Amino acid sequence: MRASAWLASFPALSSLQGPAWQQLLAAARVQQLPAGTALFHVGQTCQQFMLVLSGSVRVEKNAVNGRELVLYRVEAGQSCILTSACLLGGSPYQADGVTETAVEAVVIPAAIFRQALDSCAGLRAFVFEQYSQRITELLMLVEAVTFSRLDERLAAYLLRHAEQGQLQQTHQQLAAELGSAREVVSRLLKEFERNGWLRLQRGRIQLENQQALAQLGSPELR
Repeated sequence: MRASAWLASFPALSSLQGPAWQQLLAAARVQQLPAGTALFHVGQTCQQFMLVLSGSVRVEKNAVNGRELVLYRVEAGQSCILTSACLLGGSPYQADGVTETAVEAVVIPAAIFRQALDSCAGLRAFVFEQYSQRITELLMLVEAVTFSRLDERLAAYLLRHAEQGQLQQTHQQLAAELGSAREVVSRLLKEFERNGWLRLQRGRIQLENQQALAQLGSPELR
């Protein structure tokens, strides 16, 4: 794919100039990655910068006790701020990244990216704007996990992600999204079912009383 084609997905980068930027364009490669591809793990050194053209990358933190927390997703037109942080600070990854769907992405070698970042103000502006937006989202996640009740967050999540009153997610997947244990989420879902708010099926949740869920779920979480 020619650079002009993938740059259309990143308007902020399309007008950049300069030798270092041209070197970056020459080194950039478009890759096709199947769903379930591990992109990085905790403790690994970052070797490349990635710009996602299509699909979704899930960035998550996994604890030794088996609990997971989805930190954020990198989708079309975005870059991974954890990768940016590792490249800027020379530190290893502190979370795991995996393709949630098939992903098409532009990959740039770390050394070339750093050279372009040093001399290209437009690239720096793009990286730090993405960083700022994502940090705000992460702070909201920390606030929700720390100060909001799990039943409120679960109700809000169900309403936010349901399509035609249904979600196709397992209890383990919900637990990872909410930063809780599967057993706790399962207990709450069964309580919601006893209240007549939803119906549990294998790998699927059917919402039966969205009004009741809306009354429970905090408005700021929806």
